[in-house]
Amino acid sequence: MSGVHESAGGDAPVPAAVPGSAPAFGSAPARDPVSALDPASVLDAAAVLDRASAFDALGAELAPGDGPVAFGGTLGPGELMAAYRRGLFPLPAADVYASAYNEAVYGDAVEAGQVPLLPGGEDPYALAWWSPDPRPVIAADGVRIGSRLARRLRNRSAWWTSADRAFGRVLENCAERRQPAWLTEELMAALTRLHALGAAHSGEVWEGEELIGGVFGVAVGAVLSLDSMFHRRPDAARVAVADLGARFGAVGGRLLDVQWDGPHVRSLGAQPLARSRYLAELAGATGAPGAVAGGGAVAGVGEAGGAGAVGGAGAGRRPAGLLPAEPLPVSRLG
Repeated sequence: MSGVHESAGGDAPVPAAVPGSAPAFGSAPARDPVSALDPASVLDAAAVLDRASAFDALGAELAPGDGPVAFGGTLGPGELMAAYRRGLFPLPAADVYASAYNEAVYGDAVEAGQVPLLPGGEDPYALAWWSPDPRPVIAADGVRIGSRLARRLRNRSAWWTSADRAFGRVLENCAERRQPAWLTEELMAALTRLHALGAAHSGEVWEGEELIGGVFGVAVGAVLSLDSMFHRRPDAARVAVADLGARFGAVGGRLLDVQWDGPHVRSLGAQPLARSRYLAELAGATGAPGAVAGGGAVAGVGEAGGAGAVGGAGAGRRPAGLLPAEPLPVSRLG
């Protein structure tokens, strides 16, 4: 996917989620309706093993860190979870022109066997799988908001936050005006199914009844891989990331993976982590001393491949429960 890229919406209000007036952190809008799903039918154990084997065979840990690991495959919820568990995320082509561009740039590498093709899908170049190296990460409780924003939040009673209350609306807002339009309908459908199964999460920022910011991602154990965010007020997306990170940390989450490095994610507190150590964190294999600091420092994170480790006792553990979804005041982040 695109990493935590930000979509700036217009000033037009989002339709109110519930009638009436919502207090600063009072009654929240009703959750998005989701279809009743049987996890066993959606993520059949044998099928998941087959998908996992296909991603295992890619050898993502040895792939170049600045290009796609593979092309092709399909975008079902089972494929998505198998990929995220192995440090991969999808980047669908927005249209046939983007697919043709992928083929023009990477076709020779595919022909040479350097970039594998996964089975499934009519056009393999319409779906790329990436695993950047190094990987930018943020401690779950270490999102940087800055002293000026912190002071504003302490005095801003009209803003409040929630989690997993409006997943579908967050997706739609992130996709709106997004260029390139990688958040396709097929991908959104798969993410919505993962949300219904408890694997994909959203964080929302509200001003009264208006949704003014949000972020979403997929959780793998103690790692939450953030895909995209949006804002309709300045700093609302930053608040959404900080709030969702705090909620994730409260149930045992340790790291926010922001996928692509860049100035914006660095401003949030992201630091590069060698892919080999990121994959070890996903597998729960990291065991050297260290801790995720509340101020945003992650032991051993800084230079890719540097000494140290992410976490320590309990590294890689799965959060103990679902994210706390109750409305909360933004003042607690200040």
